[in-house]
Amino acid sequence: MPSRNDILFARAQQSTPGGVNSPVRAFRSVGGTPRFVARAEGPYFWDADGKRYIDYIGSWGPAIVGHAHPAVVQAVQEAAARGLSFGAPTEGEIEMAELICRLVPSIEQVRLVSSGTEAAMSALRLARGATGRDMIVKFEGCYHGHADALLVKAGSGLLTFGNPTSAGVPADFAAHTLVLDYNDAQQLEDAFRKMGDRIACVIVEPVAGNMNLVRAAPAFLQAMRRLCSQHGAVLIFDEVMSGFRVALGGAQSLYGIAPDLTVLGKVIGGGLPVAAFGGSANLMRHLAPLGAVYQAGTLSGNPVTVAAGLATLALVQQPGFYDALTAKTAQLVRALTAVAKEMGIAFCADAVGGMFGLYFAPEIPASYAAMMRCDKARFNAFFHAMLEAGIYLAPSAFEAGFVSAQHDERTTEATLQAARAAFAGLAD
Repeated sequence: MPSRNDILFARAQQSTPGGVNSPVRAFRSVGGTPRFVARAEGPYFWDADGKRYIDYIGSWGPAIVGHAHPAVVQAVQEAAARGLSFGAPTEGEIEMAELICRLVPSIEQVRLVSSGTEAAMSALRLARGATGRDMIVKFEGCYHGHADALLVKAGSGLLTFGNPTSAGVPADFAAHTLVLDYNDAQQLEDAFRKMGDRIACVIVEPVAGNMNLVRAAPAFLQAMRRLCSQHGAVLIFDEVMSGFRVALGGAQSLYGIAPDLTVLGKVIGGGLPVAAFGGSANLMRHLAPLGAVYQAGTLSGNPVTVAAGLATLALVQQPGFYDALTAKTAQLVRALTAVAKEMGIAFCADAVGGMFGLYFAPEIPASYAAMMRCDKARFNAFFHAMLEAGIYLAPSAFEAGFVSAQHDERTTEATLQAARAAFAGLAD
């Protein structure tokens, strides 16, 4: 009898391109049939066949307090009963903005939007409008959403402008984007020396999550901060993933570096679609209706998403929340690494706060090029063995994983038991 997941996937492909509403969900990288989620609670979800999985995606990060947390659900229900959307200001938007400004010291003012792509795109426009420059610098392997200027890969040589990575992106757009190697401070120095007076901004994931988990070296970010300050460029930290996920103040609080603009998302919506960008009042005053940089959104600051976000942020502020989350994530990756070592598998893992990365490689990657050298075939085999055992990892070797406050010793032990069998299969 065919799986209901198979039936749903075949049906979805008739009405939706590829059968999914976001590409990685299609399992094209790993092969097989996506799991269609029927419900989720705590650290688990159940698929359309009724099978339970330990979930290490958590909606790609937002479910930091676990799925369907009673406090978050109650906040959403109460907000929905008052109305779903108004297209007018609400007090909740003020409370959210005030809370973000208090928890992230580099942010003095913030604007709410509906997606991480929208927030990153708006931050770039603001940086360009405030500086009067066109050029942006990004790094290979960092993902900042699907805005045209950001779907760009490195050019053919050092300090050459990028090439589009998607059909439909004009080459003229990519010509304003310079793509450098992540964690290469010298390349950044060279770029600013050659064209510093043309660079509007540098945008970076301080903890990358879309080429798997890759940490920025402190010296790399320190050089970035120094060079942007020297040349009048805007430093943008994309903390859509890492914001409120690796620490209460985001990755910038761990590194002790204050960006000029910060892009946030995921956790601040508690699982509902919301994002934000913010920085100094001096920069934010360039936005309409005060300034000439236009940005707008009909559903920005939606009252239901704001309620979910406020309830989630209230929970993560509880004493010891991040200490416990960091400890359990570190314990998981240490144990997985130890099991792989016992079996002679070339494998390593890393974690920052509640984010983790798994790599079939002899050492933890520090760049996109190093990530590309990981053994993708072994990851795919491991992924499917874990999936069969009820452990749901990201369906790609190039995506980070996420632990929630509801994961515990039982989920860790079940994961290790499944991993031991999966690694044994790879060693055969």
